[in-house]
Amino acid sequence: MRDVARRAGVGPSSVSRVLSGHPDVSERMREVVMNAVEELHYRPDLLARGLRSGRTGTVGFVVADISNPMVAQTVTGAERRLREAGYSMLLTNSEGMAEQDSGRIELLEQRGVDGLLLLLSDEDDAGTVAALRAARCPIVLLDRELPDGEGIARVTFDHRGSMAAATRSLLDLGHRRIGLLVGGPRRPSRERRAGVEEALAAVPDAELSVFEGGLTVAEGEAGAERLLEAEPRPTAVIAAGNVFCEGALLTFNRLGVRIPTDVSLIGCDQSSAAALHEPPISVVRRDMREFGLRAAELLISQLKGSEEARDVVLPTEFVEGRSCAPVDLKTSSGR
Repeated sequence: MRDVARRAGVGPSSVSRVLSGHPDVSERMREVVMNAVEELHYRPDLLARGLRSGRTGTVGFVVADISNPMVAQTVTGAERRLREAGYSMLLTNSEGMAEQDSGRIELLEQRGVDGLLLLLSDEDDAGTVAALRAARCPIVLLDRELPDGEGIARVTFDHRGSMAAATRSLLDLGHRRIGLLVGGPRRPSRERRAGVEEALAAVPDAELSVFEGGLTVAEGEAGAERLLEAEPRPTAVIAAGNVFCEGALLTFNRLGVRIPTDVSLIGCDQSSAAALHEPPISVVRRDMREFGLRAAELLISQLKGSEEARDVVLPTEFVEGRSCAPVDLKTSSGR
């Protein structure tokens, strides 16, 4: 800054006011200083500035699996809003391992982030809960809830309502044997399963077969095969996750199972596999970029000292494709 001041022919305090955006600076002064900044290729020392101000202008984001396209969209939405507000993002990936979450939280705090966005692998993990309790910066949870109801701000989706609507659509088509591919142990999986069970509870002769596994395409393949082996096998399958839907499609294709002639299928989230499949797959859809954007906005409001809207709920919607058809009772009764 002293070099910039000498080049511009002004005092160091004038340079400081220009670079900090102080309102009491003339346009002429701003022009002279910024010309000198450009000529010298000066870049502010953000670490030193952070030590003085107590803020680093960075936000940490812990995600469970960045390879999942839905997570990538969430990160994109959050990063865009943070960038607009003058923050940069430090992203870490836990690869679905709960023991990594707590270490990532501690690492980002050591890096001096101003706040944390958390899309956790396992919200019930004791190490993760302990790390959250020890955290000293504002936190926003993304579609997670802690076991003891910690008062941490969060953004969630209403999974239950749309999953119940999707299930009722199958019941209206005459389906009574329904298979469910679902993950765990996360809030979205619990809420999705609850929505399915809520709809089925109103129909006494409805049966539900559940496969619970890790959120991977391979688990979706294995789960779909397991459901097809059941006697009698389900006439419809709900894949409660985009990777489960992809896995189910791979299994059905490999085994020659036709959609919706042999089995009806409903997925979650608009994956490329579901969108490009013929016939198009019915899905429970949510806006993942809006999800990340709203989480970032909630964290920014906390960083500014606001205590409003600490629990934001976003909608989901059931979008019908052509992957579901009425049950043919004559052919399905003996399956």
